[in-house]
Amino acid sequence: MHYTLHQLQIFLKIVENKSITKAAESLNLTQPAVSIQLKKLQDQFDIPLTEVIGRQLYITHFGNEIAITAQKVLDEVATITYKSKTFKGILSGKLTLSVVSTGKYVMPYFLSDFLNQNKGIDLVMDVTNKSKVVKSLVNNEIDFALVSILPDDIQLQSEILLENKLYLIGNHTAVSKINNDDLDVINEYPLIYREEGSATRLVMENYLYRNGLQSAKKMQLTSNEAVKQAVIAGIGYSIMPIIGLKNELERGDLKIIEMKGFPIKSNWYLVWLKNKSLSPVAEAYLSYIRDEKSKLKSAYFSWIDNY
Repeated sequence: MHYTLHQLQIFLKIVENKSITKAAESLNLTQPAVSIQLKKLQDQFDIPLTEVIGRQLYITHFGNEIAITAQKVLDEVATITYKSKTFKGILSGKLTLSVVSTGKYVMPYFLSDFLNQNKGIDLVMDVTNKSKVVKSLVNNEIDFALVSILPDDIQLQSEILLENKLYLIGNHTAVSKINNDDLDVINEYPLIYREEGSATRLVMENYLYRNGLQSAKKMQLTSNEAVKQAVIAGIGYSIMPIIGLKNELERGDLKIIEMKGFPIKSNWYLVWLKNKSLSPVAEAYLSYIRDEKSKLKSAYFSWIDNY
C-alpha cells in the first residue's frame, strides 16, 4: 500500500460531499485532479470505494469503512503537528464549536483576536439549528456551543456573552398598517417562521401562546437570512433577533414594530458540558472569553443598546 495523506484528505472530502465536483470546489482543486487522486487510491484496493448509479456518486460500505479509518489517521497526524508546536511553546490544537444559526452574527467577533494571537489553533465551527447544537453537546462532540436558550435537560456550565433581543419586524411599508396597541393584529397578518428545532421559532411560538394569538397565515423558511429577505420583500412579518439586522435597520429596509411584550430578552450563552475535561486550547479560549468579553461587547455590539 502506497496511499498518501493527500489522497486520504481528498477521499474524505468526496465522502463528505458525495460528489467529485463539490469536493474539488471545497479543496480549490480541479475536478480532473481530484478524479486522478481518487483513482490512485482506488487502485490500491480490490474492493470498490465508490460506485456511480445513473449520474449519482455513492460511497460503498467498504468506502465508508476506509473513510472512518482515514479520519483517524489524519487526526493522529494532526496530533503530531500539535504536539510538535506545543514543545516549541506554541499553543496549538483544535477548537470545536457548534453555533445556532443566528449566532453567526455573534461568534466570529468572540474568536477573531484569539485565533490571530494563537496561529497554531485550528477552528472547526458548525453553524446549525438549536436541535443539532444540543445533539452535539449531548454526544460530547464539541468543546463549546453558542445558544440563546439554555437546554433544561443537560447539565451545563455557561458564560453570558451578550444580551439577545427579539422584536416584531416588518419592512418599511408594514409599520403604518399596524395598530401598536392591538395584539390581535398579529392574527390578521402572515407571520414567517424559522424551521422546527430553531430557538427563534421556539421564542415566537411561546410569545404567541402566552398571548393567545395565532397567525392567520404561517410560512416557514430555513434560515435567518431567508426570513430577513422575505420580510424586506413584504411577504410577511417575523419575530427576529436584532443581532442580525443592524445594516437593514440603519438603511430603513426593516423596521421594528412597537408592540406590547417586545423586546423579548434572553442572552447569548457560551456553554459546555459540566465536568467536561477541557483541552489546553479550550481552557485558553475560556480564559480569553472571561477576560475580554466586556471589551468585545463594547467594541462590536454597543449599537444594540440603542434599541
